[in-house]
Amino acid sequence: MDPVLRILVLATLISRVGRGVFLTVTVLYLTFVIGLSVSETAVILGISSAVGVLTSYVGGHLADRISARRLLFVLLAAEGFALACYAFAADFTSVLIIACTASAVGSASNATRMAIIARAFEGPARVSARAVLRTVTNISIALGASFAGVALLADSAQAYRIVMLGAAIVYFLGVIPVWKLPQRVNAPVRVAATGTSPSTDHHPAAAPVQAPSPFKDRRYLLLTALCAVFGMQFSLAEVGVPLWIAQNTAAPTALVSVLLILNTLIVVIFQIPLARGTGDVQKSGKVITLAGMLMAIAAITYALAGGVPVVPAVLLLVTAATAHAFAEVWSQAGSWGLSFELVNDLNPGAYQGVFAMGAGLGAMCAPFVVASTALKFGFLGWVALALIFLCSALAIGVIAKQEVRRMSSALQAVPPA
Repeated sequence: MDPVLRILVLATLISRVGRGVFLTVTVLYLTFVIGLSVSETAVILGISSAVGVLTSYVGGHLADRISARRLLFVLLAAEGFALACYAFAADFTSVLIIACTASAVGSASNATRMAIIARAFEGPARVSARAVLRTVTNISIALGASFAGVALLADSAQAYRIVMLGAAIVYFLGVIPVWKLPQRVNAPVRVAATGTSPSTDHHPAAAPVQAPSPFKDRRYLLLTALCAVFGMQFSLAEVGVPLWIAQNTAAPTALVSVLLILNTLIVVIFQIPLARGTGDVQKSGKVITLAGMLMAIAAITYALAGGVPVVPAVLLLVTAATAHAFAEVWSQAGSWGLSFELVNDLNPGAYQGVFAMGAGLGAMCAPFVVASTALKFGFLGWVALALIFLCSALAIGVIAKQEVRRMSSALQAVPPA
């Protein structure tokens, strides 16, 4: 295994166990231990998410300017410290500050990690690395969620705090391997005008080559927006489907957990093999188009589960969740390929930061879109969601085809040697 990928896998495997604990117990801790109301918790989550959207670009931009290795180490350590502070929070203000800090450095670290992958690997290897890390992340978060059961079983404030501190320590342990990343993950060093050799971890004082701003790249911005729209399928699984099952179907509410486990298993088993080849722009476009079709089928099938007896409802929901999970796997692989291949090589970090910003904005808007379509209008709302997913995927496929034509024209324009 490549040294960079090996280090990132080790760091992810350890740290995401701690993150899984926090994802499982944080909301319960805020409401039942600290005593925040549901509305206060929602405000905190909303504001902190907005902060994370803003810092995504900052992390990617800085990864093009200073040592990405050191930057990632510092950001991950800061996130671990912020998570540890949850155990000592006492009121709305302290929780808001902690949540905003954790979200800010967490989003920046994610963008930095993507910049490192963009720089350390080429072509298909980039998508393969993302697929491996996503699989490891799912496994680790599942393990963390299992460990969080200790606090849930004990159901005491002290147990919650001990488990959260333990999770923060585990997170810190996952930060240590990052320091061993090789120098090649940093932006290329430019020699100063004096001819002196700069430090391997810092850029010299000479003015860098001017890189184009991703905010002026309309094609990349359109890709980012469309991927953000399709990315609403995550919120559909986390918010829309559970509420639809509980309020509009005869299926038992416990099926929600079964469907989440099914999703995790499919991602863990199939993400790596189904991501192969999506470093190619043409294949990326094709698999995202396929994902759009599957998501449209899933949305309609979810809708059909409403108003039918228990057994057919369960069968329809399991079928929809299976199609949904494979759509997630293919859409992620395809979007990774395009988000890497359409960047400018002078500043891949800034481009990845913009892409992460789009994903964050999509995640913020998704609950409102799901609530105002499927949960409000039932079958017609699900049809609307199906069209949204299908149209966004088809539009991404068009961008991929245009890029393939552009690459073909560029090759034809190169004179033979």
